[in-house]
Amino acid sequence: MSHTPADEPTRVVRDEVTEPPADATTLSDVKQLGLWASIASLSYVFWIVGGMEMVERLAYYGVRSVATLYATNPVSEHGLGVTMTTFGTLMFCWNLLQSLIPILTGGLADRYGYKLTIAISTAVKIFAYLLMAWLPTYWGFFLGAMFLAAGTAVFKPGIQGTLIRSTSRRNSSMAWGIFYQTVNIGGWIGPLIALHNRANYGWAPVFYTNAAIICLNFVLLLTYREPGKEERLARQQRIRDGLEPRRSLVLESLAELKKPHLTLYLLIFSLWWMMFPMLWDVLPRYIADWVNTVPMVHRLFGPEGTSNPVWKFLLGMDAQGQSIQAEGIVNINAGMIMFTCFLFAAFGAKLRATTSLCLGTVLIVLALALFGCSRGVGIAMLAMVIFSAGEMLASPKFHEFLGNIAPPDKKAMWIGFSHTPILIGWATEGKLGPFLYHVFSSKDAFARQMLVERGLTPEQVTEKALPIGEAFKKLVAVTGESPEQLTQQLYQAHHVGMTWYIFAAIGVCAALMIWQYGRWIRRLAAQPAV
Repeated sequence: MSHTPADEPTRVVRDEVTEPPADATTLSDVKQLGLWASIASLSYVFWIVGGMEMVERLAYYGVRSVATLYATNPVSEHGLGVTMTTFGTLMFCWNLLQSLIPILTGGLADRYGYKLTIAISTAVKIFAYLLMAWLPTYWGFFLGAMFLAAGTAVFKPGIQGTLIRSTSRRNSSMAWGIFYQTVNIGGWIGPLIALHNRANYGWAPVFYTNAAIICLNFVLLLTYREPGKEERLARQQRIRDGLEPRRSLVLESLAELKKPHLTLYLLIFSLWWMMFPMLWDVLPRYIADWVNTVPMVHRLFGPEGTSNPVWKFLLGMDAQGQSIQAEGIVNINAGMIMFTCFLFAAFGAKLRATTSLCLGTVLIVLALALFGCSRGVGIAMLAMVIFSAGEMLASPKFHEFLGNIAPPDKKAMWIGFSHTPILIGWATEGKLGPFLYHVFSSKDAFARQMLVERGLTPEQVTEKALPIGEAFKKLVAVTGESPEQLTQQLYQAHHVGMTWYIFAAIGVCAALMIWQYGRWIRRLAAQPAV
């Protein structure tokens, strides 16, 4: 593979056991340090950015985990009362903006400093949470979500660029695994705090709490030391002195995107990101509609449930302690990652990056198929465990691989590029996932059909006559049957799992493409350097 001097220090090596200098870039996998040696080698700044990301994720998932329920719950339950299709439009715009901005601004973090971009993004995110609290309408939430997307987008390149610069090829697998693990401490606690607030105090305290939490990052910024700052300032001085030309960020970005191993990687993961976010965008609604968690509570605590506030908080239960809420089931994901990700990182370090990515994707596909095949709470929990294992093998490697092959002076730029597949895949899923759910799996829509079958007129079941989210309650009142009996009837009468099978099929395609990419990249790495 030929390259120009502008591409340096990217190198292609012949043998995968060759270990380049820590600051070099190579397409080959590099032998990783052991578990404890990797942990001991992590620098002070690594733990600071891990803490900032944990705080940011705690606040972010305190909203993202409940967004589906907040938007689609009926107005009588203090939700926004919109359909999954309408919510899909919001998610499309949210994902689009959050993924587009880093592609355009990743280079700005490299040029003007990580600390500045982190501080600006934190201020924007505080304002976003306050907007959601101040404007309790669909359009108010929409506006707050757009500001939250923008703040998150500016935050990511600075944090992840810092992480890459503070680690080496020898400890990168463990570094990304531990980073992912600390992130999910926030991802686990945030939804539980949000559930506690919404169940006991209403929705506004959910948003005010998250605004307060994210302020903690200003405190952590006081202890943050930006890696590569001297090099960045020296380069700026050379530019001011006329010793080095100031290159156009747009032209630099386009030059990097012409590299085939980068472009193909981004295209493959555009498909991957159509499958992966279903856990947050659709699963909470699916669990709330179809999965009966009461049997699990009875197995754990008996038919009376529990009044223990600690168990109710940790398991994400309702105020009465009789059922586990959707957030509690989804939160198995963050909880499992929080406790075990370093173990999966150690295992993944023994695998080629693309092998770990492919294996993780296969596990995620299996989990999606399990969600579709049963509404049993045990199956749902098993699927969550399998999904989490797949995520720990795949998701950290996605950024690690890209960061490792990026040129040292363009780390944040390449991490910004990593949002291209998120832009394409997540934005598409944000619209397609809720739409398919409305077509194949909407309990509200199916209840309206059954109401007509049971004697009501079509005019009586329109959204104007019967608000969104109220149809199933009406069906229970009209038929006199139990909610569980009617849910089972609706489930058997429709192909509810089809939504999950479609996205599992997308995942199969992504796994095959990752496998083929791994074979190609190994052939490319084995070529003599030019």
